[in-house]
Parts: sequence; structure tokens; C-alpha cells
Amino acid sequence: MKKLPVILGTAAIAGALFMSYGHAEDKAKSPKTEPAKALKNQTVCPVLGNKIDSTAYSDIQGQRVYYCCPACSKKMKADPDKYFKKAAEQGVLFQNIQKSCPVSGEAIDSTVFTDYQGRRIYFCCKKCIADFEKSPADILSKMDKPAVTDSLKMEHHEAEHQGHEMHGH
Repeated sequence: MKKLPVILGTAAIAGALFMSYGHAEDKAKSPKTEPAKALKNQTVCPVLGNKIDSTAYSDIQGQRVYYCCPACSKKMKADPDKYFKKAAEQGVLFQNIQKSCPVSGEAIDSTVFTDYQGRRIYFCCKKCIADFEKSPADILSKMDKPAVTDSLKMEHHEAEHQGHEMHGH
């Protein structure tokens, strides 16, 4: 009988060690976010550095980027990484215009995001952040493509499930 408390105590210590290892492992796998810095709204053109004109903008990779003139949009679109990285170094936060998670297509959760090279990207869940970090360039390029309408999604969903009536789902 005296061995039972010793066994239970040993099991509790082993469990605590296992749990602390698990949490350390979770932290090591956590999303690679940029260091926290004071972010400010965009007030100058990312291309020329002049004051922005609110009528001159483009929507790129989920961000609305304002320019001093319409001509700057072409330069931004030609090399977005250059200008997004420059904005990140300056602590500039562009206006986010995302409507859905770039990974899953689901509705975004405004509390789940990562700052990636000058872009604030919102997701539906933390798992999608991890998926984004595996291939950010691919996900960012998809963000510029037109969204599939709900009716097209529904047609695709129905086509995938034709002939599955007998499976009970």
C-alpha cells in the first residue's frame, strides 16, 4: 500500500514534465510574427513618399494601398514586396480589406492575424496561420485573384458530391 502514493507521485511529476515539454514545443511551433512595434496608418505614398491622395489607390494582397498619384499604382504592382517591406521597416500599417481567410476561404476572425513583411493578414483560425507560413508567396498571390462567388462554390460542392447519396452524408 505504501508504494501506491510513490507511484502516483512519480506519475504526477512525469505528467507535469510532459505537459511543460508540450507547451515549450507549442511555443517553438507558434507563428513567426514580426516583432511588435508601434504601427501607424499610411499617410504617405509608398513609392514616392509624397502625401497620399485618397482617390488614388489599389487593392493588393488584401491591403488597400494609397498613392500620391495613379501612376504609382503600376510601380507598386510591379514589385509589391519591395514596397511592403519598406512600409514594414517604417512601421506603416495599410488598410486591410480582406473579407475571407486566404487559406480556407472562411470568414476571418479579426483577433487572428499575423504581420508579414508589411502586410497584416487575417485568418479564420491559428491553423491557417501555420499553413500560410509554409508558403506565404503562394497564398499572397491567391489573394489578388477574384473570389469565387457563393453560387460557384455551391455548384462545385454539388458536383463533388454527386453519386455519394448512398454514403449517408
